[in-house]
This record gives sequence, structure tokens and C-alpha cells, in this order.
Amino acid sequence: MMRNIRLSEKVLLLGYSFILLFMIVQDFVPLGSLNDIEAIKQEKTTNELILVTLIGVIQIALFITLILLYAGKTYPLLIKIWLVIHPLCIFAGALMSWWIPYFTGIGAQEKVEGYTTMFGNTHAFLPMMNGIVPNTLHTIFHISLLFCILLSIYIFVTKTKVLSNINEDKVS
Repeated sequence: MMRNIRLSEKVLLLGYSFILLFMIVQDFVPLGSLNDIEAIKQEKTTNELILVTLIGVIQIALFITLILLYAGKTYPLLIKIWLVIHPLCIFAGALMSWWIPYFTGIGAQEKVEGYTTMFGNTHAFLPMMNGIVPNTLHTIFHISLLFCILLSIYIFVTKTKVLSNINEDKVS
């Protein structure tokens, strides 16, 4: 069976590949002012960092695998649901960890000390609010994740329409 892999599916794979790379390097590879490896190690043990990294890598690798399996084909309903809801749950975690405390102050007090230690010397372009500021690296990650979620929804909503147009052209 010939696959007709859409540009949007290729971009989605690229987005999740970027997120996978982010997951692997963020806590272990020095990236100049984008991260502070030594500061992170003051707050988290090596075992904690490895565990969190493995959990993230496995999740993103699963997304990439599913997309590679079904790109250019019809995605089964459960795969569509999984590729939207699971990243939405990860994004909800990012909202609760970073953005809700940042914008509303809810839960910010508990995060100020740890975030200041781990991310206080990293680049941020947003102003400090409620004692914290999302650093640039995490902001890029969160935007990339949201982009992948929206792109997945686009792919799943438009896929049927594209296939039906191709079938109509064949009939004509």
C-alpha cells in the first residue's frame, strides 16, 4: 500500500523529535544560558533526573512510533484519541507547574525557591510574576508541545476530507 504522507505529518514528527531531544538534553547537557546543570543537581538527585527523563523519553518515543506507523494511512480512532489526549495531559502538567503559578500566583509560593535555584541563572524573556518566571528553554518546549497538539488535531480533522477528495477525483 502506497502511503501519502502529508506535510503536516512530517512537521508533527519534526516537532516531537525536537521535544524528544529537549527531554534528553535539558537536565544533562550544558546549553549555555538556556539551562544550569549544576543548579538542577542541587535540587534533584541523579536518579530522579534519570527517572523523569526516561518517563518523558518513553512517552515521546511512543508518540513518534505511532505517527511513523500510521503516517499516510488512516489512524485508528483509539490512536487519534491517544495522540491528542496524552499530550494534552502533559500540557496540563506544564500549565499547572509553570503557567498557572506564573499568571495567577496559585501554587507559586511552593515553587519559588526550587525554580529560583534551578532556573534563576537561565535565560528568560518574560518578566517575573508571582516570584517565578518561565525560562526560555521551557517556554519553547511548552509552545512546541502545544503546536504538536494543535497539529495532531488538524491532521485528524482534515485527514478524512483529504481522502474523500482523492476518492472523488478517482470517480470523476
